[in-house]
Amino acid sequence: MVDVFDDLTAEYRQLDAVLASLTAEQWSHPSDAEGWTVSDVVLHLVQTEEVITGPSMGEGTAFLSSEETTVDGMADDMVAAERGIPPEELLARWRKAAFATPEALRAQPAGTRLSWVRTPLSPRTLATTRLAEHWAHAQDITVPLRIPYPDTARLRHVAWLAHRTLPYAFSLAGLADVPVFCDLAAPDGTRWTFGDPDAPARITGPAAEFCRLGARRVTPRETGLIAEGPQAADALRVVRNYAA
Repeated sequence: MVDVFDDLTAEYRQLDAVLASLTAEQWSHPSDAEGWTVSDVVLHLVQTEEVITGPSMGEGTAFLSSEETTVDGMADDMVAAERGIPPEELLARWRKAAFATPEALRAQPAGTRLSWVRTPLSPRTLATTRLAEHWAHAQDITVPLRIPYPDTARLRHVAWLAHRTLPYAFSLAGLADVPVFCDLAAPDGTRWTFGDPDAPARITGPAAEFCRLGARRVTPRETGLIAEGPQAADALRVVRNYAA
């Protein structure tokens, strides 16, 4: 794949163009993230980006080692603690943190494991999760405001992440891990494939829908994805590209 750090910067730029165009009313508009306004969504992105340049990142530990606290619960608490920041201040904070992230991750030595929510991650994998999260939350902002946010080739990273974490998704659902092959149509019509073509389970269809499914923005029935083989339908039901 192309450089994920460059693509992360490009994703930030696409979202930045949207945020820079918002009116005061749009910043306070309900987003598609339940219970959050557009400002709340951006605040969440600010808070998580600011962690990346913090001193605890190099410890290589999980921030949430206990299953008693959910990622969503932690995020809600963090947003509630800072809610109400003026949009111009929020945008400036997000820009400062976000545009420092790609180079901060790129500069990490080979073999580094960085602290993250449920498990330490390599810099490249963390960059991929940041791209996936910003893309997903961009949907939460742009869809209710009816602002265009075109799908791009950067979704390949998001689709890779969703496929790569299928074992995690199966385990969360209490299901046995089954190898799954994904043969997906990219936004430009080319094919993206992930996994072993001889795997017993196969998923085919639009990559953008697979990514939205992994972000829990659609249900399997709302997509044109086709599941074939043992537990392929289960894979569509449990797939996720973020930690629980």
